[in-house]
Amino acid sequence: MKNTADSAIILNDSTAKKKFDVYRVREDFPILSRLVNGKPLIYLDNAATTQKPSQVIESLHQYYSYENANIHRGLYFLSELATESYESARLKVKEFINAMSASEIIFVRGATEAINLLATSFARSGFFTQGSEIIVSEMEHHANIVPWQIAAESLGIKLRVIPFNENGELMIEKLPELINKNTKLVSVVHISNALGTINPVREIIRIAHENAIPVLVDGSQSVPHMPVDVQDLDCDFFVFSGHKMFAPTGIGILYGKTLYLDKLPPYQGGGDMIRTVSFEKSTFEDLPHKFEAGTPNIAGGIALGSAIDYLNSFDRMELLQHEDALLNYATEKLLSVRGLRIIGTAKTKASVISFIIEGIHPYDIGTIIDTDGIALRTGHHCTQPVMKHFGLPATARASFAFYNTIEEVDSLIKGIHKVIKMFN
Repeated sequence: MKNTADSAIILNDSTAKKKFDVYRVREDFPILSRLVNGKPLIYLDNAATTQKPSQVIESLHQYYSYENANIHRGLYFLSELATESYESARLKVKEFINAMSASEIIFVRGATEAINLLATSFARSGFFTQGSEIIVSEMEHHANIVPWQIAAESLGIKLRVIPFNENGELMIEKLPELINKNTKLVSVVHISNALGTINPVREIIRIAHENAIPVLVDGSQSVPHMPVDVQDLDCDFFVFSGHKMFAPTGIGILYGKTLYLDKLPPYQGGGDMIRTVSFEKSTFEDLPHKFEAGTPNIAGGIALGSAIDYLNSFDRMELLQHEDALLNYATEKLLSVRGLRIIGTAKTKASVISFIIEGIHPYDIGTIIDTDGIALRTGHHCTQPVMKHFGLPATARASFAFYNTIEEVDSLIKGIHKVIKMFN
């Protein structure tokens, strides 16, 4: 990953951090020691979900073994203990992305629910009206397309699309042409899960704000790989999923500026989000609880905090440098494979490589390479518009995390040669 202004990297004092050693780090992840088909697991599907360190797994065990109780509602010891742990995790998230206030941090199931929350609440608020327009990019995950389309069906909203070039780079020079008096929101992905492109979100935000338009950034792929400062980016909303950053599934974050969250109506109704309830009228809690109806994923929230603690125990620049080395090495090796084409060659990329091999369907690549214990993603990666752009049904995708090694890349290349040999 090349260091760009859009990475919003803030380097902490590394003197208090653990020295990065990939082989030592791998010992923190129990699953990496298992065998698949009698061979060591080589996990290269980190863009879909990351593996979990023992510290995160232990936090789940700790909660369910010694702290299990509902939060915000009990005056007894366990409830207060669980509430303290859960709200402490919210503060960790606030510091992790440098939000202005913990009340701007909304716990959700993941980035998908966060975007659905915004689409629904914006529609209910009257912010969108007949003829309103939302700008997205051509490389969005389905989760940043479909919720807006559902809102569009009932309100007559139109989606406008920022195209990308053949390298997989957004043509942001087209953005000013897409903006008009009906534009209500720009919603873009920070890093493409299919192409690895790091988008110039800072420039996108600047252009949108010059036209008084709020911006949502999908940070599902960026938060695991780079420090993000939402105040520095000046985005109005930022979403991400815990399971892509070494935390459990079923937990994620919606960050929003208080200016907007205060005005939006609740997404769901139920316990914990109310102030008063009568059969005539109900009133709602202040942020963040207004958007957190019912019993949440308490253990998941606490474990997300543990994942943040784990990431913060390292110098993030060392992790970035290791992933960048993996990306560069894998790119060089893959380009040397005859008949292989990398899809997505942006100048600024994260550790994601999508590729095709002439005459071999990606599903066959994934199936055969799995016999060697290599977990490689194949398919459209929930980005069918990207596949359509390149005229492809699917790609194979290798996505790296800081616990992957050069030796694993060598095994991937060896596995690819095995696939080619079988088909020849």
